[in-house]
Amino acid sequence: MQIHKHEVVIIGAGGAGLMAALYASRGGADVAVVSKLYPTRSHTGAALGGIGAALGNLEEDKPIWHAFDTVKGGDYLADQDAALILAENAVDAIVELEHMGLPFDRTPDGRISQRRFGGHTSNFGEKPVRRACHAADRTGHMILQTLYQQCIKNNVNFFDEYHVVDVLMNGDACVGAVAIQLSTGEYHVFHAKAVLFATGGWGRVWQITSNAHSLTGDGAAVVFRRGIPMEDMEFYQFHPTGLYGLGVLLTEGIRGEGGILLNRNGERFMEKYAPKIKDLASRDVVSRSIYLEVRDGRGINGRNYVHLDIRPQTVNRYLAEAGETRRIDDDYIRKNLAETLDVCRTYIGVDPLTEPIPIQPTAHYSMGGIPTNIDAEVIRDAAGTVVRGLYAAGEVACVSVHGANRLGTNSLVDLVVFGRRGGMKMAEFVKTAEFLPLPNNPTEQIQAEFERLRKSNGKTRVHELRTRMQKVMMDHVSVFRTEEGMNTAIAELKELRHLYMTDICIDDRGTKYNTDLMEAWELGCLLDMAESTALSAVNRKESRGAHSREDYKARDDVNWLVHTLIHRNTDDPYDANPTYTIDTNRKVNMSLADVDERFVPKERVY
Repeated sequence: MQIHKHEVVIIGAGGAGLMAALYASRGGADVAVVSKLYPTRSHTGAALGGIGAALGNLEEDKPIWHAFDTVKGGDYLADQDAALILAENAVDAIVELEHMGLPFDRTPDGRISQRRFGGHTSNFGEKPVRRACHAADRTGHMILQTLYQQCIKNNVNFFDEYHVVDVLMNGDACVGAVAIQLSTGEYHVFHAKAVLFATGGWGRVWQITSNAHSLTGDGAAVVFRRGIPMEDMEFYQFHPTGLYGLGVLLTEGIRGEGGILLNRNGERFMEKYAPKIKDLASRDVVSRSIYLEVRDGRGINGRNYVHLDIRPQTVNRYLAEAGETRRIDDDYIRKNLAETLDVCRTYIGVDPLTEPIPIQPTAHYSMGGIPTNIDAEVIRDAAGTVVRGLYAAGEVACVSVHGANRLGTNSLVDLVVFGRRGGMKMAEFVKTAEFLPLPNNPTEQIQAEFERLRKSNGKTRVHELRTRMQKVMMDHVSVFRTEEGMNTAIAELKELRHLYMTDICIDDRGTKYNTDLMEAWELGCLLDMAESTALSAVNRKESRGAHSREDYKARDDVNWLVHTLIHRNTDDPYDANPTYTIDTNRKVNMSLADVDERFVPKERVY
């Protein structure tokens, strides 16, 4: 066991982690970033089409309109103080990223170019607005590269390919984390005054997902096992345009540039479901619309997908019918959607310039996660009690700025805005905080758990359990849900957990780059995330945003304008049969509704 001592330890090297590291280091803190991946391989790079900010470079826009779209898109479950902070801080964040060197696309007069994105409107829902700043369709990748370079410049310490497997507590305070160095199998303790989790999501809970293989919820799980609740886990977004059969993400920027969704009859079906904003409705609305088309027999060739058409001749016809003067051509698509062309040609042999793209909804993003306040400080209960020294930002956190459904572009805004706020808050905190003592033998429990896994000699392969979990979650806890289906999923997950604890088989007993062992441990994290999601979902007896129940189809603002906190009822982080308590006493912040009636919950019409 090796011990490293840094004032601030950040777990995860995606956009939120790097932004937090940059600002904590600028504030004078000694910062270490611990990541199971090389930083520029982090999943922020999969965010393609843009980052939203009300710059108004191409048409009038205001942060308050961005805040309104965030609240409305989140089906009024978003905390409105957080939504306003997101929208107002986004403008400065974009300008700062540009000054750091991020190569945004430009308008002819040299300003940052902006495109349309689903759910983003001007004048409180009046019409679509160009708000998404973009670097072709590689925006997230450019943000990662820019922030990583800035962190290197600012002497941030990096521990790459160190997989964090436990968080260390001293009473109610966080004092560090335990990581396994993947190249050696050795345990490393990171002793800190402040620890920030920025480990991303857990899309691998589902069968069809846009998420990388590495997104297994381990950051959220280790915190959950140490007594911190998870918030709003029932809200998991299915992105409407995943590549059919693979789930690989196709950017919303395709529809922002004029792409059209078509069913087997060649009909632009979103005109039925969102007459005003059509293909640019919020992601939950579009995903449900695709499922309904498929269910009613209008999938392409009778299968469970529809077409996304970005061919210039198709787009230009619809632009002309809408009275728009803008036209696109092949060169425009090659420049602005280069990644889309590469992905479609490489993985399914489809050329979007000459044929429509087969797409289906794909598990994409968690609106829930580790509960935090607006300064990225982790809270432990409905009263908002802060956990000393523990922070979270990005997808792993629930601030809750996305409510029941995140708008496109707002994930990247979330990363830079709340990552920055977390970094500044930690820099301020560590100036007066002391290093609290580590627990005795800090690696004892996690080493015992890994030895259990390493010596497992049962009959069940890890991948078999993972496949069963993904199928039952896809069947019963995805775009449409019922109580019967979710209870079936919960029962299956309990059986899978029992097998995981008693009957798995590990082949590789070594220490160096033991992916067999690490994937077994990650499966335990995925099961934690799956079970907390299903239990939270069956408890919420309404439909709201990404949580759509066929047995409770209406949204219920009287009883359910609240956040869900699910607590684990055990002090044993590796309990084979944990029980849970669900608390719905944390009310949604409605601060903007107090001064502007447009923020009062009402029917979402697109």
